[in-house]
Amino acid sequence: MTSEHGASTGHDVLTASGYIKHHLQNLTYGKFPDGSWGIAHGVEDVNQMGFWSINLDTMFFSIALGLLFIFIFWFAARQATAGVPGKLQNFVEWIFDFIDSMVSDGFSGRNNLVGPIALTLFIWILLQNLMDLIPVDWVPKLAQIIGIPYLKIVPSTDPNATFGLSLSVFALVLFYSIKVKGIGGFASELSMQPFSPKNVILKILFIPINFLLEFVNLVAKPVSHSLRLFGNLYAGEMIFILIALMYSAHFSLGIFGGFLQLGWAIFHILIVLLQAFIFMVLTIVYLDMAHQELH
Repeated sequence: MTSEHGASTGHDVLTASGYIKHHLQNLTYGKFPDGSWGIAHGVEDVNQMGFWSINLDTMFFSIALGLLFIFIFWFAARQATAGVPGKLQNFVEWIFDFIDSMVSDGFSGRNNLVGPIALTLFIWILLQNLMDLIPVDWVPKLAQIIGIPYLKIVPSTDPNATFGLSLSVFALVLFYSIKVKGIGGFASELSMQPFSPKNVILKILFIPINFLLEFVNLVAKPVSHSLRLFGNLYAGEMIFILIALMYSAHFSLGIFGGFLQLGWAIFHILIVLLQAFIFMVLTIVYLDMAHQELH
């Protein structure tokens, strides 16, 4: 959100473009073309490292926030009482009731794992999204002090993280589709609709057309599932960075940027909540479709 030093990092003053690129650069670790391993110092280094590079900041904050989620709910369970509940217990019970109602309304099958999956995704993604409300320069500045050149603290602005989440859901969808419908039933679902003429010859001719349409529809689910979350959070982060640039300009422009920042932060809270909610709801819907047998 705010920037205390405008378009500067460390001791080097950057241009506006350089400032934006710096804040959008992950702390990436990988193998260089010469065989050595190390931290990338720019987009070119990342491109040279290829597929097997890893964004250390995304992994660190994702795992840390996951552990925070586990600790909060574990602590609430340890402190739970049958008498008058405390504030934390009330909050956790309210979340449980909310997720349970969403699963009851959106999932028609029988699977005790859908509720925990929905709860985990909603809270974990919400915590990741909330990191976007921390001022954009605060944590990266602290990281630079200890020698870390780049640091992105919002995992959901990294497509690797959002694709990882959506592909995990997609794997569950494929697993339950085959488990519930069988391999033959799942194959029939992909090849016998939407066009299903009564004539046997026409039905056979339409199999490749049906498969193409259904396969595209199937593959589009994890892509849209991940890009929706990534796109909204990435755009929000970019706006915060652009507003932060105002603090290095004229004093009056900095004051105007403060009002913009406040307004955008308030609006962005809605986006943070909504994107976690949408990801959870789509997960419930996809798993429900996987449990529906084709008749």
